[in-house]
Amino acid sequence: MGVIMRGADVAKAMKEELIREVTALKKDGIKPSLAIIRVGARPDDLAYERGAKKRMELTGIACKVVELPEDISQNDLEQAFRRENEDPDVHGILLLRPLPENLDEEPVRKMICPEKDVDGMSPVNMAKVFAGDDTGFAPCTAEAVMEMLHYYKIEPAGKRVTVLGRSMVVGKPLAMLLLKENATVTVCHTGTDDLAGECQRAEILAAAAGKARMVTEEMVAEGAVVADVGINVDAAGNLCGDVDYEATEAKAAFISPVPGGVGSVTTSVLAKHVVRSAGYLNVKE
Repeated sequence: MGVIMRGADVAKAMKEELIREVTALKKDGIKPSLAIIRVGARPDDLAYERGAKKRMELTGIACKVVELPEDISQNDLEQAFRRENEDPDVHGILLLRPLPENLDEEPVRKMICPEKDVDGMSPVNMAKVFAGDDTGFAPCTAEAVMEMLHYYKIEPAGKRVTVLGRSMVVGKPLAMLLLKENATVTVCHTGTDDLAGECQRAEILAAAAGKARMVTEEMVAEGAVVADVGINVDAAGNLCGDVDYEATEAKAAFISPVPGGVGSVTTSVLAKHVVRSAGYLNVKE
């Protein structure tokens, strides 16, 4: 049985540093603040919002929720977003996505001040992540995987890493963060030929394809590190990841559970980004 990479342990370690940083900012008259913009009331959005608000509270970061009706017009959405974007007291903005089908997030992605883009949706921040520029904000979930690897002293440098998933929210930015740390990265997806073989060759496997338990025991090498980023609901209504945890736990040297793994670190990364943003914006002013 390998080491279980528990997100709560990583979040606890991050919390202590975040409290120190927030305290230092407040001594300088800066009160870090996050605005969460939510359209409608999807259960998954509400669950993430609750977790984010709790994390901000625990670290001393102010947090407000801008709740918008599901049938809001594109123009009204953009006006509401612009108000938070232009508010000097707001240091970070989190837009809960995906938006309802009648809304287009592209104008908002282009509008957001890059320094307030604490979940890495701005084209400016994504370009910085791909360029290896540390001043950019990566999407929180992708960075949460890196925080977990660092906490458990797993060095990506020189390792064969397979990232299963190619989204701009996790897969692609995570691949860039791993490359920056000198890993040898293969990006796969559900249409990859010999997907099992590609996963088997990995010393570190990050599963972020969004398909319940698609990574089976046969796809995991003996002694591999397995970071499960997936959040799914199985046929029985239970929360599960992209990895068949029960079947692969004995083979992996390190493995993250779902729930209680990478997802538990994501809101801590969000708080970390808000603190950085508060520092950036204060320097600009």
